[in-house]
Amino acid sequence: MNQDFISPINTQTWSNGRHPVRCVRVIQETWDVRTFCFTAESPLLFFFKPGQFVTLELEIAGQTVMRSYTIASSPSVPYSFSITVKRVPGGEVSNWLHDNLNEGDALAVHGPVGNFNCIDFPNDKVLLLSGGVGITPVMSMARWWFDTNADVDIHFVHSARTPKDLVFYRELQHMDSRLNNIHLSLICERTDIGETWSGFKGYLNGSMLALIAPDYMEREIFCCGPNPYMRAVRTLLQNSGFPMEHYHEESFGATPVEVAEGVEEQARDAVELAEELERTEDRLTVSFQDSDLQVEIMPGETLHSAAAQVGLHIPKACGMGICGTCKVQVVKGEVTMEHNGGITDEDIADGYVLSCCSVPQGNVEVAF
Repeated sequence: MNQDFISPINTQTWSNGRHPVRCVRVIQETWDVRTFCFTAESPLLFFFKPGQFVTLELEIAGQTVMRSYTIASSPSVPYSFSITVKRVPGGEVSNWLHDNLNEGDALAVHGPVGNFNCIDFPNDKVLLLSGGVGITPVMSMARWWFDTNADVDIHFVHSARTPKDLVFYRELQHMDSRLNNIHLSLICERTDIGETWSGFKGYLNGSMLALIAPDYMEREIFCCGPNPYMRAVRTLLQNSGFPMEHYHEESFGATPVEVAEGVEEQARDAVELAEELERTEDRLTVSFQDSDLQVEIMPGETLHSAAAQVGLHIPKACGMGICGTCKVQVVKGEVTMEHNGGITDEDIADGYVLSCCSVPQGNVEVAF
């Protein structure tokens, strides 16, 4: 990297949007986990809130595929960022990344976005809980506090299947050994033949948590891991009377609980709603300025659905207002938007919405 690249005059700051980047390093973390490091094609400072994520825009088998991954690195190392990906059996994107993404390859990313971060929920005492590759967002937080010498008392509790599945093992030990305000506890479900392990064994439970962090009731808790792990943590904390307003978890990779619980009810109502909409005369018009196209839609349909009806493809990843990929600008008219953190207040003030979860309240015009 030359001096021209890092010149303050030439450097811009990362903001939510689409950015071309290049993979500059691939690191084998464990037998099935790799870290992919990226820099921008043009000078860019990757400032973000530790815990946030990006959405990769990939070309797989001739199709554009979008997938969201947490940023594992810290904004304290601003000229690059990294994601850490576990190879999942049958996983279309994770396997493609492991098998095809090499140093020097270019792609586009969208972001950064996400409400799960340590900046918006400051506390001088925190508890980081992670399972498996869910360590990535809380590792970003820990790296941030470590690099900035923050006066934050950190208990970091990470669970893995076996010792060989521990991601960032050596770095975690290094951080723990360097600063007396970082306390590391590692839990392995089991050990394989020939493996030795002197840490905690089994699964995180109330007794183990009380032993590791006796004052956990006073801490801000950040949690990420597989869905069963996060459900178990929530149950543990609720049963102990923990004030859940101080509990935060990353959930962009899973269907929100309230959405899952409402699926059956929505299905039962679908036929009745469709019949009601067919009877209505109150259709709405959505105009797409850049494409010079317009479509009439039924009340309740989203902007993304309207675009699809006239052959326009607005990129989309999560479909739940989390990833921020489907952002468009409404230049005329009003919509209601029920998002899950995928858009900033600044973007909303400028007229941007997430098309997957924005419903027109009248005739609207969209800059797309």
